[in-house]
Amino acid sequence: MTIHEQERDQEPTPTVVERTLVEGGPGFASGLRDLPKHLNISTIGAAFVAAIFGCTGPALIVINGGQANGLTDVQISSWIFGIYVFGGLISFVMALYYKLPIVGAYSIPGAVLVVAALADYTFGEMVGAFIAAGVIVLVIGLTGLVRKVATWLPFPIVMAMIAGALIRFGTGVVDAAQALPVVVGSAIVGYLLLSRFIKKVPGVVGALVFGAVAAAITGSFTPLPGGLVLTAPELVMPSFSLGAILAVGVPLALLVIGAENAQAMGVLMVERYRPPFNSMTIISGVGGILAPLFGGHNANIAGPMTAICSSEQAGEDKDGRYAAAVVNGILFVLFGVLASVAVGAVSTLPPELTAALAGLAMIGVLLQAFQSSFRDKRFQIGALVALVVAMSGLTLFHISAPFWSLVIGVVTSLVLEPKDFVRRDDS
Repeated sequence: MTIHEQERDQEPTPTVVERTLVEGGPGFASGLRDLPKHLNISTIGAAFVAAIFGCTGPALIVINGGQANGLTDVQISSWIFGIYVFGGLISFVMALYYKLPIVGAYSIPGAVLVVAALADYTFGEMVGAFIAAGVIVLVIGLTGLVRKVATWLPFPIVMAMIAGALIRFGTGVVDAAQALPVVVGSAIVGYLLLSRFIKKVPGVVGALVFGAVAAAITGSFTPLPGGLVLTAPELVMPSFSLGAILAVGVPLALLVIGAENAQAMGVLMVERYRPPFNSMTIISGVGGILAPLFGGHNANIAGPMTAICSSEQAGEDKDGRYAAAVVNGILFVLFGVLASVAVGAVSTLPPELTAALAGLAMIGVLLQAFQSSFRDKRFQIGALVALVVAMSGLTLFHISAPFWSLVIGVVTSLVLEPKDFVRRDDS
């Protein structure tokens, strides 16, 4: 079964036209016109949960890594500005034009990769590598190759990759509950109460409210540091180094395509949307070129935040969930503009509560991903292998597990289940 066959079976939202390199959509006028009627507690609540997730732990990777490697506060604030402002702008463009819950941010594994390499290269050389990564992603998007590959990939294997890549958010709730039982336990109670008795309000909103109240009562919030000053971002002059491009730029480009974009495309298909594969790659390349101008390592489609904003937690009306991506984009832009102050405020939130909110928001996505992986009798071995590899956290050549899970899962099916490919082509 191809991705498009699966989409027809599930009656996906028909908002994307794939006849051209840049897929067509309803357009900005339609997205803006219908936006007000889709702004409700569900879409806004999901947007805040996605923003809380994206502006806490991931931001601290950049902040702590920059500080540990001797970057100035202005450089770190500019880095934050680049990834959040341009990531937010990607949300505006994609969500409003396609009326799909596509969220822009940056690669979290990419941030880990970059922080680890900061000690080996100057910041200017790193920025040159970031720009090179953006160019690579843009060129791949312009070839149309991504859509061809995505169309060919067996759907069960793609869904197994999504299940394995996102399962850490589910287990993260358990880990968080062990570390901070009162706060996380309260968040879970809030989720259960709203999910059971007030179904019009997403359960994750109840988790946020109950968890925040419990954190305040137990003193789990870290006091806000004083002396916060708003500073303007600064442009960074790139310096192109072949070593930095090979060590950082190429792996970063593969992470953007093979991890973030692949996850986002997969979760959209789980929710029965029709993703604009080429456009998602092209705009990730453009963002990867613009964000480094301020020191940001990239700005691209974000897998986990797209999962939150496209899930049932963003409302029962699938056609209106794009409003969550728009609101999330606004929050990301504000966070980036106020980076020098916002990064201090981020540290006040209990990380366990953030982990619990992200995991609870992923329940629906995880459930559908597992169901889609194994309900078809074809590609079962390949799907299982993809699931295991994605769950393992495997990293080879600085490329993370989601990419390798697809590769290894497909190769496994080609070797052990070749008839499934033949039957799929004949169907």
